[in-house]
Amino acid sequence: MNTMTQKQFKYIYGPVHSWRLGMSLGIDPLSQKGKVCNFDCLYCQLGRTARFSAQRQAFVPTQAVLEEIQSLPPLPIDYYTFSGRGEPTLAQNLGEMIQTVRAQTKGRIAVITNAALINQREVREDLSSADFVLAKLDAWDQSSFTDVDIPAEGIRLRDIVEGIKSFKRLFTGRLALQIMFIEQNKAHAREIAQIAREINPDEIQINTPLRPSAARPLGKEDLTLIKACFEGLPAVSVYEAERKMVEPWDARQTLRRHGNSRKRG
Repeated sequence: MNTMTQKQFKYIYGPVHSWRLGMSLGIDPLSQKGKVCNFDCLYCQLGRTARFSAQRQAFVPTQAVLEEIQSLPPLPIDYYTFSGRGEPTLAQNLGEMIQTVRAQTKGRIAVITNAALINQREVREDLSSADFVLAKLDAWDQSSFTDVDIPAEGIRLRDIVEGIKSFKRLFTGRLALQIMFIEQNKAHAREIAQIAREINPDEIQINTPLRPSAARPLGKEDLTLIKACFEGLPAVSVYEAERKMVEPWDARQTLRRHGNSRKRG
């Protein structure tokens, strides 16, 4: 057993093998006891949102995150990934964290975001410091957005889509749309694909909740049919991806922030 699994961390977790990112070391820029988010998605593996917020603030010191990363032994990491128990762009010092981690590790930086705040210029600027941004798009209109993602009051899908388009124009890194398909939105894959065409991302990740959650995952056949709606776009399905088992350094914190995986059917 890796002796580092006995060490407890407050701000980082993993490493985990991500079908989207390879070997990923998670960084939680919120690191609160409960989930802090501006969404309460039906399928979230972290459970219900404990603190509904659309306001940015600094939750943890940048230096504290850096010190935990510096305490790790050498390991080939594909991405240092900002994610965790909530929406990472709620951290007002996200941009500072990204730049600091990059300067100290020389590694590539990814951010997994629900894009709820991407219509804000300062959020786009923070995200532009990353190498890879993975932005959520689960809906095709405001009604479906409310039903599937359950956003905080005042957050509109139209603003998110326009914000992602604006971000794509300035971003020099890689942009992916991550789309979670469940029963509630699977019949509208073509409408979602049309929005994806307008955004023109570098990659489209067609997903379904393989980690235990309140929503049941779709099967391979469903996702194959859904992927066909994205013909001509750079789409990949979770069922096509290779998965590897990696022993995390702090299993408890990794489970809290990342969840377990179901067996794939």
